[in-house]
Amino acid sequence: MRDEMTCPVCRGAVRPVTRGRRPVYCSRACQARAYRSRRNPPVPAPAEPEPAGRRRQIAEAVWRIAAERGLQMATVREIAAEAGVSPRVVQYHFTDKHHLLLYALQTLQKENERHGRQRIAALGHDPRVLLRATLEELLPLDDQRRMSLRVMTAYYARSLTDPALAAVFLHEGSPLEDLVAALISAAGLRPSIDAGREADLLVGGVSGLGLDLLHRRRTRADVLRTIDYHLNRILSSG
Repeated sequence: MRDEMTCPVCRGAVRPVTRGRRPVYCSRACQARAYRSRRNPPVPAPAEPEPAGRRRQIAEAVWRIAAERGLQMATVREIAAEAGVSPRVVQYHFTDKHHLLLYALQTLQKENERHGRQRIAALGHDPRVLLRATLEELLPLDDQRRMSLRVMTAYYARSLTDPALAAVFLHEGSPLEDLVAALISAAGLRPSIDAGREADLLVGGVSGLGLDLLHRRRTRADVLRTIDYHLNRILSSG
């Protein structure tokens, strides 16, 4: 059995010797390689990471629950079941449920902004076209925006009694209204029109019309005609 030993470096056969201690390596080169390996051990491979997008997967589960059953049903157990993971996985990624709800809301806002920018960027540079498209982003005109509006409405209702969620909605400034006001000015105002005031009215009014669309109280065509009516009222004919 002693004659069958192999070199731990190259796996080659180690020649037997007639006297003295039997060598471990088949050659001085392999012995040197083993020495260097002990001096500079290889960096172990990193542990298998969590599946990509696990936090996003859990956030999407929150969205579905909020849109279909209301945010009050978004318990850790329900979220885990909807996401197809264990409650322990949810707790591993988020310090508590409030942390998860905030993350899901902020992620949805970024998602909405990304989709909106993509849709609007494809329309060119005409300020009138961009103005109408910006207002349309407040309406549930497709599945993504419909789901988003349902989720945001559920969050908004909860934010009335939750200061941390309210802070996400009530941030400083009014970036959307400011953007709409700038587009109104660029599109050409009729005399005596205040772009800022009209922007406030349009954003608030179109947001309300979006809720009417969710409830099927109004049709899509009716809502778009209402938007065009107000834009024609404030913009110059030129």
